[in-house]
Amino acid sequence: MKTQNVHLVCIDPQNDFCDKDRGSLYVKGADRDMKALADFINRAGDTLSDISVTLDSHSTLHIAHPIFWRNSKGEHPQPFTAIARPDVEAGRWTTTNPRWMKRGLEYVTALEKNHRYVLTIWPPHCLIGSWGHGVYPAVSDALIAWENKNFARVSYLVKGSNILTEHYSAVRADVPDDEDESTKLNSAFIDTMSVADRIYITGEALSHCLANTFQDVAEAFGEENIKKFVLLRNTTSSVPGFEALGENFIKDMVKRGMRVMDTADVR
Repeated sequence: MKTQNVHLVCIDPQNDFCDKDRGSLYVKGADRDMKALADFINRAGDTLSDISVTLDSHSTLHIAHPIFWRNSKGEHPQPFTAIARPDVEAGRWTTTNPRWMKRGLEYVTALEKNHRYVLTIWPPHCLIGSWGHGVYPAVSDALIAWENKNFARVSYLVKGSNILTEHYSAVRADVPDDEDESTKLNSAFIDTMSVADRIYITGEALSHCLANTFQDVAEAFGEENIKKFVLLRNTTSSVPGFEALGENFIKDMVKRGMRVMDTADVR
């Protein structure tokens, strides 16, 4: 019998991030993370009141995919290329479709002004309808088993389908689009978490989508509610090369009240 409202929030547990052999944007260690998460859901599922799962959901044509940009030779950028405001102003990178050039410059300028990430070009990933978009099998099986055992429903939250903005955070896009409500603050999702007594945090990647999501949730929650956060440390990893971002997120949130635990220590 549940004595507390415990909410598990799993960020982007998808094949493209988690499958070592086939994932287009494999996060080193994510396959191990997801197996630990699946074991946790199977073992501790009776204590979970709610489970929310976010799904990165892109088209090939996207502002952070190579096809969107080109240089003076007509070449698309390689994955992991950084494109900053000066690069676009100087014409080192222009949009493949000239009609989006104004948006492209406004976008990288807004990222700089808001102190967000510099635009990083990623391998096309989590393409809607593709194998890579699906939930990693061990986690998918555990979620379905939890639904059957508890006569409950996992809530799935789609993010990232707007081609003109990145959507690392599950609760708002990096640069919201005035014409697309799905890119603006998702107060309804925040409200579902606000009623919980404890919020377990997991998923990929620690350095990007997980960190951004819970930084934004923390700002909406207020400091006292950050004490509800419990990061399941053995179920999340950072994008290689961005480990410092993940560790900085942990240090900052621990100072503000978040706890960090391994799944084996959760009782």
